[in-house]
Amino acid sequence: MRTANLFAGAEAPLEGERFETLLSHKNLVIERIVSSAAITPTEYVQAQDEWVVMLQGEATLEVAGEAIKLHSGDYLLLPAGTPHTVRRVAQGALWLAVHLH
Repeated sequence: MRTANLFAGAEAPLEGERFETLLSHKNLVIERIVSSAAITPTEYVQAQDEWVVMLQGEATLEVAGEAIKLHSGDYLLLPAGTPHTVRRVAQGALWLAVHLH
């Protein structure tokens, strides 16, 4: 067994977002996402359910045409097939994403 810290090495990239797989087991994938404020909004429509929690920072997402603001501690379930886009994000925002395949 190995322990790690979600906040270690969590410096934001200069642009975009950095996705790091923390755990991949059977139908479960857990990622840490570190965001720069300099992002290019991209629409995602995923084949799997995704549960996200904002650990640090804030962001505005567009989910199925609706604007949703997330602050530290907020979480959201994105069912498979739901279009979603990160429209704005704070520099250094730290997310945890749980994908259920």
